[in-house]
Amino acid sequence: MRAHLARVDAVLIQAVIAAALSFAHLHDIAMAAGQDGWKAWAYPVSVDLLLVAAWRRLRSGEAKVAGWCWFVIALAASLGANVATAGLLDLDDVPAWLRILVAGWPDVAFLGGTLLAHSKPTTADEHGEHIDDQEDEPEPSPPDEIPAQPAAIEAPAEQPAMPVPAALVEHARKVAVEHLTRTGTPIDTPTLRARLGVPAPMAEAIAARLTPTGS
Repeated sequence: MRAHLARVDAVLIQAVIAAALSFAHLHDIAMAAGQDGWKAWAYPVSVDLLLVAAWRRLRSGEAKVAGWCWFVIALAASLGANVATAGLLDLDDVPAWLRILVAGWPDVAFLGGTLLAHSKPTTADEHGEHIDDQEDEPEPSPPDEIPAQPAAIEAPAEQPAMPVPAALVEHARKVAVEHLTRTGTPIDTPTLRARLGVPAPMAEAIAARLTPTGS
């Protein structure tokens, strides 16, 4: 356990050192290219954020081509600044092409971040979202008042002991109301059984539930 923590600590320390050095080099290049003040500090933040966004896209397994493309672009910006500040470039007289690259970087970073964040999801994701939407749709509320069924519905002589789910009874009640509205006559047990697609004993039990008490 201690050996594992030591390895983790070493990696974190190395990452912090690398990030700090790269951050400083990008700041120096931006300053040399005429971006002074807070703008010089914004450039390394922009490069690092694009690196993180591209790396997350690569880890997600989606749109790897776009992820690799923008990861390489951000890495080239960071690595280029590290090399340029190693004495290979006169920071007091930077070339015009470098000034152009530094000035145009915000638009490049914005384009890359937008494409990485808003790329089209995979078919599986779309299907999953569609299912979630269907699940989130609220069920239609039942009407305030459901007319009681007349006593003409055929009911068994004795209350059957078969348990019937409350949701199925409610659905049967809606079917009976619809049948009464459409035909003008109460629904009978055989028709109710055919509409619900349930066995005869369960249809009789449901019909008993639909019969008003005391009828």
